Amino acid sequence: MNLADRLRTAAERLGGRTVLTLDRTDLAYRALDLWSARVAALLRRRGIGPGDRVAVMLPNVPEFAVVYYGALRAGAIVVPLDPLLKRREIAAFLGDCAARLVVAWHACAEAVESGTAGTRTDYLFVVPGEFHRLLREERPDRAVAPAAAGDTAVILYSAGTTGRPRGIELTHGNLGSNAAAVARVQALGVDDVLLGALPLYHAFGLTCTLNAAVHAGARLTLMPRFEPERALEVIRRDGVTVFQGVPSMYIALLDLPGAADLSLLRVCVSGGAPLPLDVLRAYRTRFGCVIFEGYGLSETSPVAASNRGGAGHRPGSIGRPVPGVAMRVVDERGREAPPGEIGEIAVRGPNVMKGYWNDPEGTAEAVRDGWFHTGDLGRVDADGFFFLVGRRREVIIRGGYTVYPREVEEVLYEHPAVRQAAVVGVPHPELGEEVAAVVAVRARVPPEELRDFVRERVAAYKFPRLVRLVDELPTGPTGKIIKRALRLPAAPAAVPPTPRR
Repeated sequence: MNLADRLRTAAERLGGRTVLTLDRTDLAYRALDLWSARVAALLRRRGIGPGDRVAVMLPNVPEFAVVYYGALRAGAIVVPLDPLLKRREIAAFLGDCAARLVVAWHACAEAVESGTAGTRTDYLFVVPGEFHRLLREERPDRAVAPAAAGDTAVILYSAGTTGRPRGIELTHGNLGSNAAAVARVQALGVDDVLLGALPLYHAFGLTCTLNAAVHAGARLTLMPRFEPERALEVIRRDGVTVFQGVPSMYIALLDLPGAADLSLLRVCVSGGAPLPLDVLRAYRTRFGCVIFEGYGLSETSPVAASNRGGAGHRPGSIGRPVPGVAMRVVDERGREAPPGEIGEIAVRGPNVMKGYWNDPEGTAEAVRDGWFHTGDLGRVDADGFFFLVGRRREVIIRGGYTVYPREVEEVLYEHPAVRQAAVVGVPHPELGEEVAAVVAVRARVPPEELRDFVRERVAAYKFPRLVRLVDELPTGPTGKIIKRALRLPAAPAAVPPTPRR
């Protein structure tokens, strides 16, 4: 069940076919297998074995896959980390998982050295050229450490820098089954070329691009950083057939004059955040591309549901559960809600995490009777299509009325000037919360126009009384809007009562 066996099997079958591309550099399946065997030898020589944690702090470069599969091959647990983390964050994550070693990109040297100071964590920096020379000195150790489906393969840390780090334990079975489900839903094959613009240290990129590509024998062309002009160039140059991205990527490509070449794509998949319906329609009408929206969380490896082609596609939905996975909507008592009613989405299947690292209480609260309770609100229709409404903690209660942010955001995206939109609740002295919108626009537009645009299309209690215009909304590594980092418009103060005479 070791994920490294997937690579070894693919290398035996595909040999000299390219698995990874970065600009002018190509790496064949056979070569990736060989280099990962050298990494395994290096780690074993350093005393790292089954169960030891090895942090990987690399951008989207071929060395990520080399180290990832090499560490798994040695039986270690991989802890992928964002290369942009600072000293305090590095110290917190490494301290929590007690990593033996961190393999980091050379540009991270200062942060890693200070972040590991006073700990037992060693470090190794990847410098192009030098790293390869170091590995050439190692005799390949082609043995793959045995692993059961329930053995931890990866610990992913949830976003956020405040409070205790929360590590998500994903097993070889979790990641292997999810990669297979993704490959099946998207009909991936040896002739496919996937765009690797999603960060590989994130669950979306790790499973849906790297693991799925190796499972299917496909090719992955890497981008260390997503830039729309560059992405279009790579799609044309390498004949990309599968684009997996987040809504902000699709929105950015819409503004490019040469984006009509996106018709080269066979499959477009969006995840990580809700996809505005207006963006989906624009791709269909302008480029002839159908974007299949999916859904998942790091705790579900990450894919739980996805739209498919033909009758398996319903615009505005997150699709149906992927093969082997079950989903349902439950009420506050955990009872399954009837079709059409809003409740919490729960997921069960081989993709559900083993648990939170060293947090049995948190695990027991999140996974009950085999069902992972996501904290996301949604509904399911009579045909089994799920619709995401929003996060439970993001729901706005305005004067006793419930407002779901995604519904309001969808309306904002219908305005031609709106590029990004986030709807949140701000404290209000009389109503409890007021509806506010922070919007990045393509062209200048009065905030009042956006407010009135929404007011004409939703119930009176839903439209945003407060609208703030910005140049760009804060986003995370996958392009997901980080609402907690928004600069919010202030709600009006309470009107003092008129004194009686």
